[in-house]
Formats: sequence, structure tokens, C-alpha cells
Amino acid sequence: MVDKRKAVVEDDDDDEELRTGQGAKKQAQAALGFRKKLKSDAVILASVKKFSETAKDVRQETRTLADLNLPHACKEVVDLNTSSVVLEIERSILSIAKSILAGNGFGYSVPARSSVNQLYVPELDRIVLKDKASFRQFANISSVRKTAITTRILQLVHQLCTKQIHVTKRDLFYTDVKLFQEQGQSDTILDDVSCMLGCTRSSLNVVASEKGVVVGRLIFIEDGDRIDCTKMGVGGKAIPPNIDKVQGMESDALFILLVEKDAAFMRLAEDRFYNRFPCVIITAKGQPDVATRLFLKRMKTDLKLPVLGLVDSDPYGLKILSVYMSGSKNMSYDSSNLTTPDIKWLGVRPSDLDKYKIPEQCRLPMTDQDMKTGKDMLEEDFIKKDKNWYKELELMVKTKEKAEIQALSSFGFQYLSEVYLPLKLQERDWI
Repeated sequence: MVDKRKAVVEDDDDDEELRTGQGAKKQAQAALGFRKKLKSDAVILASVKKFSETAKDVRQETRTLADLNLPHACKEVVDLNTSSVVLEIERSILSIAKSILAGNGFGYSVPARSSVNQLYVPELDRIVLKDKASFRQFANISSVRKTAITTRILQLVHQLCTKQIHVTKRDLFYTDVKLFQEQGQSDTILDDVSCMLGCTRSSLNVVASEKGVVVGRLIFIEDGDRIDCTKMGVGGKAIPPNIDKVQGMESDALFILLVEKDAAFMRLAEDRFYNRFPCVIITAKGQPDVATRLFLKRMKTDLKLPVLGLVDSDPYGLKILSVYMSGSKNMSYDSSNLTTPDIKWLGVRPSDLDKYKIPEQCRLPMTDQDMKTGKDMLEEDFIKKDKNWYKELELMVKTKEKAEIQALSSFGFQYLSEVYLPLKLQERDWI
């Protein structure tokens, strides 16, 4: 009896080995088949060069909120120099002093930044903030603490701008830990202050810690130093938190490749993908931060290069792409400075999973939260406006499958840089 059970187990092991072997053979055949489709680099480059030149010829959108006859009044901030920020803070405090002397106490009129006070403007392809505001009173138990934090933030920003120095958001938090309690609270009030004063957050001289990186065919001046991004190794050059110190961008690139994940970025940097296909590669290592969004916008504006997005085939990859393009709800008041419209969705798209024969073991089932996020995004205006994007997201929700960029490594660790991306560029396979 034991021998029979042993024989059954051995037969099962043999079947598993056979299936595994057949699966590996199919993957190898698929990889070879796509590799054979590739034309010479010269042919691919000629096609990409035409695309790049066409993108440069496209007239930049110059319309602003003031040019549109919107049904709602909207609030938008602008860059201010430190002297102007100091003046705005002093005006606010003077107004409060007058209110106290008049016996009315003090508080702040703070623009409401909730989703109900936001509006997607298709003509500008970005989210903007409507002009609704709430009054934050000191003499109210529900808002006294926020009013105190707002006053403290105004005091600290006044010091920074007067002394002409910059600090990180973390530094700001540690100036008064007992009052702020959590950095998320000081960060939120900092955005409120920016909105109240009518200036961009970078105008307040408070920056986020370095997160994003860039590599490839880009040269720029940072605070007097010449930076050549082809000489930054596989780690790339950290994107400066203060974009005002970046000047003189130069590039012979044909496009900008925006990558969601750090792992894909490192693969492309190590393979020197930017030398084979002249480009600038940038990533925020996940959810985009303000500095990376500002840097991408500056590159797009100064170099007039098309932007191709490489993200995971899941709702969050598409959400990340949309933040770069149309802005985030959290910072809708500053969307004009932070958004880069007309990013092409290169991959990994839901239709790629079958088209490029991504193995079943590399496809993941979407969770209930994934499904909810995907269905919610199908109702978003920025998705509805593009039938191709809508079709791809609809396919994702229908199949209930997702995949990461790293799924391409099942065909080989360098498949992304040697086959998938060159083939995408050859076929101009983006939407």
C-alpha cells in the first residue's frame, strides 16, 4: 500500500515537472517570437524621431481659468517671492489684530479643499479648486487647535522667508512636536496656509525630502553646479526639492519615460536604455511627490518632449499616471503648476497581458479594494474623456486581473529594456 502511494506521489511530481517544463518552453518561444519582430534600432529611432518632432510642433495650451466661462468661481495660486509671502502673512496678522481689537475674536478664512469643492475642467484637463471657504475660529472648541497650528505655521514660514532659508516638512514638524503631534497635521495645515496666502507651497520655503530620481540624456544647472544625468550610475540623480535652483535644461532626448517603480527605473538605468534610445527616465518611486511633478512639468515645458508613462497594470498605476496629468485632489489649488497634460500611456496596459503573452503565474487576481478603485475610476471625468483609457480600465475590471511591470521579467531580466519597450516604440503602441 505504501509503495502504491509513493508511486502516485512520484507520478504527480513527474506531471508537475512536465507541466513546468512545457510552461517554460512556451515562455521561451513567446519571448523569441517577440524578439524576432524587432526591426533595427535605426528604423525604430527614425519612427520615434518623427513622433518627437510632431510633439514639439503641437501648440502648447495657454488658456487659464480666467479665459473660461465656468459656472463656479475658482481659486488658483501663483509663485510669489519671499518678500511678497512675508507681506501677505503680515497683512493676515494685521487683519486678525483689528478683529480682536473690535471685540470679534480671531480666526482664519480657509479655502475648503474637500472633494465637494473641487472641479475637473476638461478644457484644461486638470482638477481645480472652487472658491468655497470656511472660517476657522480660535474661540470654538472644534477648531481651536487647528487655529493655533495655523498661527504657528504662519510664524515659522514668516521666519523662513525673512531669513531666506529652506527647510523640509520634517524640519518644520520638529519645531513644535507637542503642538503638531503628527507630521500629517502640520503638512495639512501647511497646504491650507499656502492656499490662504494664494501662493504655491514652494513659495513658503518648505520642501519635501528628496524622493524622485532622474537619469539619461539631460543636463541642467543646479545651484551653480552642472549636472550630467548620463553620469549618475544606476541610482540616478535625486530630483532637487527646490525647483527654483534648477536652470538651463539641455537635452538631445527624443522623449521622456515616466516610470512608476524604482525597480523598473534601475533596470533601465543599468542597461543604459537611454543610450540605445535617447531619452530621459524619471520616477517618483510610487505615488508622485511635488518635487517630481514640478521637475517633470519643467522638462516638458523647457524641452518640449513627449512623455510616455510606464506603470503597473492595476488601478493604482493608472491613478498615479492621472495625478501627473490632471493633478491630485489634495493639491487641486496648485494644479496649474503641478500637472503635465498629454502623457501617453505606454504600458503595462491590461490589453498587454494577452498581447504579450504574460504567463498566468505572473497575473494576480484583483482584490475587492482593487475592484472598487477600478469601478470608481470608471466614473471619473478624466477617464471618460478618453475612450481608449476607458476601454483599457473596463477590460481590467472585467477580467479581474492585474500585473506589475516586473511580470515581464518572467521572459528574462532584461526583457523590459531589450524587447518590450523597443517593440512598443517600434509600433507606437501607446494611447
